[in-house]
Amino acid sequence: MVGCGDFYKIVTQDFAKSGQNCDVTIRRSWKAINNVSSTASGLQWLSEEFSLCSPLKTKTDAVIFKGWLQETWVNLAMVDYPYEASFLQPLPAWPIQVVCKYLAFDSKASDYDLLHGVSQAAKVYYNYTGSSSCLNTSQTATSSLGALGWTYQACTEMVMPMCTDGVQDMFEPEDWNFQAFSDECYSMFGVRPREDWAGTLYGGKDISSHSNIIFSNGGLDPWSAGGVTYNITESLVSIMIPDGAHHLDLRYSTDLDPPSVRAARALELKFFQEWIEKTKKRTGRSGTENRL
Repeated sequence: MVGCGDFYKIVTQDFAKSGQNCDVTIRRSWKAINNVSSTASGLQWLSEEFSLCSPLKTKTDAVIFKGWLQETWVNLAMVDYPYEASFLQPLPAWPIQVVCKYLAFDSKASDYDLLHGVSQAAKVYYNYTGSSSCLNTSQTATSSLGALGWTYQACTEMVMPMCTDGVQDMFEPEDWNFQAFSDECYSMFGVRPREDWAGTLYGGKDISSHSNIIFSNGGLDPWSAGGVTYNITESLVSIMIPDGAHHLDLRYSTDLDPPSVRAARALELKFFQEWIEKTKKRTGRSGTENRL
């Protein structure tokens, strides 16, 4: 229902506006990894530089390593909160700004210098507390999150095409391949995804018969690429939060919340109150009848 590259464009925009050359350095890092990992000594250097729990030994390991880094940058975009939080990992306030301080390289930086900066940036995400003795490339979020359930849902009901082009985003080009995704799902769970099931079940963009729904989207959240970003009817309302990462308006309130999320919460409350009052008038009930 949206372009397969839209998600990664927003991730890239988050890094581009959070530090000088931040997205450019990450875009350059993939070639640097390819160059360094082409030798056994380079693989060893990467393993030691990034404090990896399992050393890189083959080209396949290097490919997995790059996938791990890509997911790291994506996760940072999701949880770029204005205060310390630990939704995916324990992180500082505005973590992308902290990460980008290590990625401000010019075009003259060597592969090794650039990747040293990348390793320091990755450790902001994986070792902000200083309690990790090594970094585990098989896991990018705290195990308590239960991310496997999300993957199963994506493999059955919520197929979301993802692709990158390396131009409008800071990642290596990768086309969307539904068959490859289906095969991966089958190998993991023994199920195959129904490509159009979410649109068939929920109506896709044709939802004007519904009512009393607020679609809030954070401008920093890459998932907003697939969100409802305009008002459909008077009671199907879109609220955009320019300074908001993933579901920031649904998290607890703090003094560090940006004005845009405070305004969004006030607007959400206003709609709740209006809809409740309209329902009371329509049904002739005060709301006390349901109390025991």
